[in-house]
Amino acid sequence: MAQPVPDTAASAPSPPPNTQMMPGLTMARIWRLICDQSPGRLGYALRMAAACTTTVLIGEIWQVPELAVPALVTMALWQKDRVTNAVAGIAVNVLILILLLVIYGLVRVTLDHPMGLVIVIALLSFSFFFLGSASKLKPVAYMLGLITVYGLVAIDQVPVGEIVTRALLYTDLFLAIPGAVMIVLGLLICPSPKKILTDDIAARLHMAASLLQNPGLQTRERATALLRDGTTGMMKSARMAALEKIWSTHDLACLKQAASNSFAILALADHASRTSLREEPSSRLVKTLESMADIFSDGDYPTNIQRPVIKPEQPILEAMANLLPNFTTPSAAYNETPSKPKKSGFFTEDAFSNPDHVRFAVKGTAAVMLSYLTFKVLDWPGIHTCIITCFIVALPTMGEMISKLTLRITGALMGGALGIVSIIAIMPHLNDITGFLILVFVVSLIAAWIKTGDERIAYAGFQIGLAFYLTDLKGYGPTADMATARDRIVGIMLGNFITYMMFTSFWPSSAYDHLGSSLRKLAECLKNQGKAQAVQDKIQAAISSQAALAESERTLEFAMSEPLHMRADQPRLWAAREALDDTANLTEELLITSEKTDLSDRIARLKQIIS
Repeated sequence: MAQPVPDTAASAPSPPPNTQMMPGLTMARIWRLICDQSPGRLGYALRMAAACTTTVLIGEIWQVPELAVPALVTMALWQKDRVTNAVAGIAVNVLILILLLVIYGLVRVTLDHPMGLVIVIALLSFSFFFLGSASKLKPVAYMLGLITVYGLVAIDQVPVGEIVTRALLYTDLFLAIPGAVMIVLGLLICPSPKKILTDDIAARLHMAASLLQNPGLQTRERATALLRDGTTGMMKSARMAALEKIWSTHDLACLKQAASNSFAILALADHASRTSLREEPSSRLVKTLESMADIFSDGDYPTNIQRPVIKPEQPILEAMANLLPNFTTPSAAYNETPSKPKKSGFFTEDAFSNPDHVRFAVKGTAAVMLSYLTFKVLDWPGIHTCIITCFIVALPTMGEMISKLTLRITGALMGGALGIVSIIAIMPHLNDITGFLILVFVVSLIAAWIKTGDERIAYAGFQIGLAFYLTDLKGYGPTADMATARDRIVGIMLGNFITYMMFTSFWPSSAYDHLGSSLRKLAECLKNQGKAQAVQDKIQAAISSQAALAESERTLEFAMSEPLHMRADQPRLWAAREALDDTANLTEELLITSEKTDLSDRIARLKQIIS
């Protein structure tokens, strides 16, 4: 039920310093990202760890071999809310049927034909890498490739008479267990997508109030991250909430309106905190934002919001205040019949015209085949984890490979170290399954905490889980096999090295080559934002601009981390950096007024970098 917002007042705090955000990952920033207690992160990590532990428990009960695979699938696919988890779990279980048919046919074809097995693994690897690069299957293509190829590789380790039955059963369980856990446990312990949506709106309002008072560096970094996220996650939560059929259409429309307006409030607060005008924040405005945030945190939304009185010489704060009376009032656009969006198709527009997709698939396939042949030639089955690693760590550009290499290796070493220490110091003292599951939960929580953080460190969290599961989840129950731990860590590091070598030695793709398309998209978004007149049109245009800005900034960060022989000259990179910093200010300025006399010049600056 909607609630009115009380009229409040308080003394005005002092303005914040003008701090400019710079890209890159210093050790200090990495530590801030690790320790960042963003709203909902702890609950998300706890639920993910519980899901992984439940998967391990079911696997132990059913005696599923290579239990690391379903545990990894659970960590990779687990979602924030109950509806998305249920949808993903159902989709995974549907995919099982297709995979079973594929595995059955491939086993029949490759049985007792080693060369046929090699050819099939190569074709499958190419297909899944290509789908991961050029289709909508990108989020799960690599996981499907991992499971299918690993299922074929594991055939050599089972008795001949049981090959087909076991391959089908294990492939089924590798996906069926995570899918069932996501559906059943997700419905029991995950919040509604509506609650996720109201919490996200509350977080932006609390952040805006903090920015208007005395923000620290971590607050500013978190605010920038929320702005770059736009409203994509919130609108997804609204769509998932609609699937529950327990919330009224009007309430969801009000929340959608609030989601868009919360973005605008945060953008204006960010601009006010950095403006050279040093606008003194209104105490009544800050208190109103806090009161609204508290109502959203309770799962409701406010109505009858009183507009605080703002001095005429404070245009930024005045623009914020103007949004409040209609903050949760759906615009006319929600009452009209929406036009059906143009279907983009399963493949990307350049799927069969851009050679980069084929080159990516070739490099990924080469990494998988070299890993497969290495452990076969060495007759070292324990390092088969190098094949799994190839599917997990493949990235399209040199900048991405280098940027994530440190996270990848650090995460793998941390997970492997946790696994080895647990084998030496903890496993010998475990007398039953309870202690073992507690150990799995604790390490899963560490991995999940990092994985649910900023995208710049999330990769390391998954690598911690990967290394730990592959090290300790062997056989059934606690293990004391140090050789297995050693072999699997060696396999992970070998897979990292082979993938890095392949992707940086053959057709190396520079992130800078992708910057032009990102900047052109950004320039177009700024043009549209400058043309917008209605308030909601301005907000939607600003959301698009921030999304394009986020894409350009990440591409630039990757380009700046590349080796000197591939990197564009330093002046061009810093010119792009300065232009993006200016664009970040411009997207916020255009929310106040579209009449920017220098808009064309600032857009031309972006185009000059492209040329």
